[in-house]
Amino acid sequence: MSTSILIIDDDKELCALLSDFLALEGFETQAIHDGAEAAAYCRSHRHDAIVLDIMLPGLQGLDVLRQVRQFSTTPILMLTARGEDTDRILGLELGADDYLPKPCNPRELAARLRAILRRGNLASEEMTAPVTEAGKTTINTADRSALFGGVDLQLTSTEFNVLQVLVTNAGKVVSKDALCQNALGRTLTAYDRSIDVHISKIRKKLAALGGDNLIVSVRGSGYQFKAGAPEK
Repeated sequence: MSTSILIIDDDKELCALLSDFLALEGFETQAIHDGAEAAAYCRSHRHDAIVLDIMLPGLQGLDVLRQVRQFSTTPILMLTARGEDTDRILGLELGADDYLPKPCNPRELAARLRAILRRGNLASEEMTAPVTEAGKTTINTADRSALFGGVDLQLTSTEFNVLQVLVTNAGKVVSKDALCQNALGRTLTAYDRSIDVHISKIRKKLAALGGDNLIVSVRGSGYQFKAGAPEK
């Protein structure tokens, strides 16, 4: 069964180029060129991953992302203008899983998509136990759910991957390089703040349920999930 990718971009020539290349790589693609149309389409159609351009007619890409995240955890890879760090960070904060600057190399896009999908599909096979607990936090790789105090944290696919790595290594410092490799499926690059933004989002979701200060920053090293954090 082929992997289905939705490309949301108003550049029809680019969509055709990416679709042709991804088809050779074993992906099945569908393209939509209008933001409002794409947001409505996503409510009734399912794809394995979405490639979303920031600049769109009808409805801006960030608005499409915001709407889609209200009802879907489908992995989303943003296409952003090179150098637009603000858009990238905002996109990650709104729930995007990763980003790629335009103009993008189709081979790099395929690699990023495989990385996102691989982390989601194979995470449970990489764990020795389907359920991992640290204090009131529970990670279940079988259904990819993360709970705090028995309440679902409603994490995106990549947020789940990040928290999974941290909880599995609770009490230990995990480097940003290791988090990027294990959660995003790629190496950390200079000035890449993706992991920091995902961590920030997870912290807010934990704090909303009473799980404050469970993920601590270790300067110059990475992040640590507090093992055996006191019950609240």
